[in-house]
Amino acid sequence: MTTSAKVIAITGASRGIGAAIAIELASRGFTVACLTRKGSGPESPNVPEEAALRFVNCACDVTDEESIRRALADIAARSDGIHGLVNNAGIHLDAPSHALTTALYEKVMATNATAVFTTSREIYPHLLKAGGGIIVNIGSFYDKIGVKRNLAYCASKAAVGAMTRCLAVEWAAKGIRVVDIAPGYIETDLNREALTQGPLREFLAKRIPGGKSGSTADVARLTAAIFSEDIPFLTGATIYLDGGQGIAH
Repeated sequence: MTTSAKVIAITGASRGIGAAIAIELASRGFTVACLTRKGSGPESPNVPEEAALRFVNCACDVTDEESIRRALADIAARSDGIHGLVNNAGIHLDAPSHALTTALYEKVMATNATAVFTTSREIYPHLLKAGGGIIVNIGSFYDKIGVKRNLAYCASKAAVGAMTRCLAVEWAAKGIRVVDIAPGYIETDLNREALTQGPLREFLAKRIPGGKSGSTADVARLTAAIFSEDIPFLTGATIYLDGGQGIAH
């Protein structure tokens, strides 16, 4: 099957990393189903016209199982099936652990972890029908380090890595591969000021071997490469895209 005939669904495709991934996939010829709360595609003024023509936009709340089910069914009905998924939608809420409320903890887990499970589960029959496919989960290098005030976020991303391994092993015989991309500090519109000015910039200049944070394009290119190269033996892995920060001492 040609790249142009493959449909890749991506959650949280409106801004940041999700938008960059959607644009990169479309630029490489994939049809990209953008699942967002607003039901619109990437909110970027720099979307190439040719790429924009390959977006199929669909409203979806990843914390609502029925919304996920309806969105995927709608995409499948509007195209020639679904051949891949990027679980990108996520939130980052922090609080000191002694004051972390159960409600806030569960909100983070619902979006960052439970939604990865439910969206993967709901896309499973579509990938089976397509003869297999690829699921890329967007995790975080926070899955392996201890970060103050980030118990919920770290736990949610560790869960993403665990689910990636379990699904990869369980679904391999069905031709479904699952990979976890775990970025480090990535500059986006929302955090650009914090990452390029003040104490955090100074901290990262010392902690990241290359001296600076990554870009959304870094994550987008790696994600798109996994779909473009379509490597049969690549599954179950967590690929850390953190500039070496997680291993630097």
